Amino acid sequence: MTEDRMPLSELLQKAGDGDFLRAVAERVLQILMETDVEGLIGAGRHERSAERLNWRNGYRERTLDTRLGSLNLKIPKLRQGSYFPPFLEARKTTEKALVAVIQEAWIGGVSTRRVDELVQAMGLSGISKSQVSKLCKDIDERVNAFLNRSLEGDWPYLWLDATYLKVREGGRIVSVAAIIAVAANTDGRREIVGLGIGPSEAETFWGGFLKTLVKRGLKGVKLVISDAHEGLKAAIQRVIGASWQRCRVHFMRNALAYVPKGQHTVVAAAIRQAFLQPDRETAGQVWRHVADQLRPKFEKLARLMDEAEHDVLAYMVFPAQHRTKLHSTNPLERLNKEVKRRADVVGIFPNEDAIKRLIGAVLMEQNDEWQTQNRYMQIEGFAEPQTTALERTPLQITPKAA
Repeated sequence: MTEDRMPLSELLQKAGDGDFLRAVAERVLQILMETDVEGLIGAGRHERSAERLNWRNGYRERTLDTRLGSLNLKIPKLRQGSYFPPFLEARKTTEKALVAVIQEAWIGGVSTRRVDELVQAMGLSGISKSQVSKLCKDIDERVNAFLNRSLEGDWPYLWLDATYLKVREGGRIVSVAAIIAVAANTDGRREIVGLGIGPSEAETFWGGFLKTLVKRGLKGVKLVISDAHEGLKAAIQRVIGASWQRCRVHFMRNALAYVPKGQHTVVAAAIRQAFLQPDRETAGQVWRHVADQLRPKFEKLARLMDEAEHDVLAYMVFPAQHRTKLHSTNPLERLNKEVKRRADVVGIFPNEDAIKRLIGAVLMEQNDEWQTQNRYMQIEGFAEPQTTALERTPLQITPKAA
């Protein structure tokens, strides 16, 4: 410890220097790390000992931002295993992915002024392509392992939603959809089961994406919940053979587009009466009754309701305790907001691999968090959906709330 105290004595003699406190902080933290590593190794530097458990293997530099300024630390490396000081916070996978994407955009010469400012604020100037490649490789391996993992058991419910991002392609900036797939298994737990990137309206894309999920083990799907993307219904029937639930929230937005703004509240309340019914048959009767009442004044809205009845009310034949989670893609809203928040930092992605790297890291961390929480659905409700007669009959009952 004498060797460690000497530099501190010299620093104390330089108390008048402007960087005195920062230099002292650097030295103190360096001493703490050296002492910590000595305990892990079982021997001091250059010390011969029968109790030695490991050997030193140089240093790696790390900058720590504090109120005293940026401290330049040298973290000891070990031949076997690794050492990370407890007073530093290891970067999360998402943060590493974000850094990698920004670096890649910067090196590729595709950055905007906003990305330029962010890169400089993070102190990433002078990053070499080899360093970026190494960082990206580590993230890609973990993200790909997560996104391509095998899916065990049955997954009765599948939610699909798209987030649109900008990417450079052939010298142009185009918009692509990042399709996120979340499923609930018969244990009542939900997991993020897939990520696809492509044109969301194309049936071939939807079909290919769903086929990859099936190939990885997705089975037992009874209901798929999503917005009304073109080509999706056909792909669901062709690949999975499950029922389709049109997102109720998105449908209401589409429906109210045919109504003057001043009457949105009244019309929305009328349509929602169908959602309060205890079963699918009663809900269908109320739905058609409301459509007929609105028809004289809002013909286009009534026609939309006629076409969408079975798609919007598909969830009503499933267990009542699950319905609040099945009628829309709202369970993915928080996840999509986090994805968007991360993507907005980048702005324009340099390529689709960068999208997969960053968004995949966000999804991986969110999935881990979900596994530490309680069940998402009641396990008792997982049973075959009821089947009811859905013939169009005159309304003969008074609607009542469930």
